[in-house]
Amino acid sequence: MLKNNLILFFLIWVNSAFAQLNSFSTPLPIVYLNTNGQVIPDEPKINAQMQIAWHEDDRPNSTDDPAAHFKGAVRIEIRGSSSQMYPKKSYGFELMDEEGLDMDFPLLGLPEEEDWILYAPYSDKSLVRNVLTFTLAARLGGYAPRCRYVELFLNDQYQGVYVLMEKIKRDKNRVDIARLKPEDISGEDLTGGYIVKIDKVNGSGGSGWYSEFENEKQRHTFYQYEYPKSEEIKDVQADYIQNYISDFETALYNKEYDPQTGYAQYIDINSFIDYFIINEIAKNVDAYRLSTFLFKDKNGKLNLGPVWDFNIAYGNVDYYDAWETFGLQVNANLENDEWQNPFWWRRFMGDRHFTQQLRCRWNDLIADVLSANNIVATVDSLVNLLEEPAARNFQRWPVLGVYVWPNYFVAQTYPIEITWLTNWIYERMRSLHLAVPGDCESNPEGPIEFEYNVFPNPFSRSIRLKIVSESSIQYTFQLYDLNGAFLRESQFRTAEGDNLFKIDFPELAQGLYFYRLIYGDNTETGKLVKVK
Repeated sequence: MLKNNLILFFLIWVNSAFAQLNSFSTPLPIVYLNTNGQVIPDEPKINAQMQIAWHEDDRPNSTDDPAAHFKGAVRIEIRGSSSQMYPKKSYGFELMDEEGLDMDFPLLGLPEEEDWILYAPYSDKSLVRNVLTFTLAARLGGYAPRCRYVELFLNDQYQGVYVLMEKIKRDKNRVDIARLKPEDISGEDLTGGYIVKIDKVNGSGGSGWYSEFENEKQRHTFYQYEYPKSEEIKDVQADYIQNYISDFETALYNKEYDPQTGYAQYIDINSFIDYFIINEIAKNVDAYRLSTFLFKDKNGKLNLGPVWDFNIAYGNVDYYDAWETFGLQVNANLENDEWQNPFWWRRFMGDRHFTQQLRCRWNDLIADVLSANNIVATVDSLVNLLEEPAARNFQRWPVLGVYVWPNYFVAQTYPIEITWLTNWIYERMRSLHLAVPGDCESNPEGPIEFEYNVFPNPFSRSIRLKIVSESSIQYTFQLYDLNGAFLRESQFRTAEGDNLFKIDFPELAQGLYFYRLIYGDNTETGKLVKVK
């Protein structure tokens, strides 16, 4: 009898859960995809039907509502690289008209276009990391992909919370650069527009070329043609953008730091600075080396951006110390990873003109749009919107309390997941304020170039600081606890060549600390572990 009652209870629960996931009211638009029984492949795209129920006046949407916002045909495929391992898939799709031709449409009030993405947050159990970052990046004045949360049904089966996102592409409402036509092979017409990508060659990767210059791990950055695509770009156009980036890299590699005649003549420095700030706030483990876009307009300089791919940022990763709230990701030890940061960033950090502009921009932003309180308020607004949809999402995908690669922290509930994220942001912003290099007040002089190493680490009583310096320079070594409280500092001056200094810490308790090594207008940061 008990067994029969348990079976009956289970069937009632299953039917109730199914009903909750298939009949509900939601503040989010509802997207319905029908593939007529076909499985969506990685490629090529297959034909399907899409319908969207959405009240433009912010009234709740219901599964009983007619899909009046959009009804039409699409071509759709699975997208992503490592994310394809997850059971919750992300999709790329194109809108089609009745004749099967590409069709622009303003989905959910976004600027009309034909190419779109349905991103599936899965390992990011906060559901907000990408949307948060694009929201913050848009506040800096440049283009960032616009997005809208939705709830998705695929072939009548509920799939959870998704994000409708703009695909990065050349368009007057996206990356607004000149159209490069096949006949544009000389003069100013040849100078733009171009979009180039640094990324893995699988996924949406294409052909391209390797940088002439090695990074610290003797790797050469690989550049891919994004626009025009590798199968469309003409040889003379490919040569032009390759040579332009090579000229920039050559000037930077040779430490040509003059603002008028050096590397700065090739790049929009403000775009590189904003890219740095957004990715360092998130401590994005993929920053600089993966999912990185560059674009160049006709007669314009090279820009870095738009930003992209933050699902394993903000501490949501268990490798390369990217969960830690301190240290610059641009200086991260990526071990022997095939994908390393371009050599540019070490050079940028040695250019006082660059670091001064960086520090001034940082000071302005954290006083307003990128203050820790404003960032957390943005998280809270997104979470409030997702309260009921998130519950359905985790009923469909019960990953709370379960490790999903590459989670560092595994929360048992959604509120704990959000609390951990917001605490991480506060700690990160406090640490990053110490780590961002540059002096906004002083006038830049010559560059500072040096190499250093702190060892042993962990240590018991003292550390050794080895510095290989090009000249005699004054250095300050500062030590802080995990709350950002200043503990002590040591000052010393190097001679040209190899220098070795000993710093004693007999009074420190066991634990984790971080340091700042200050030289001129520049700052290096890192962590130290004190043991018995």
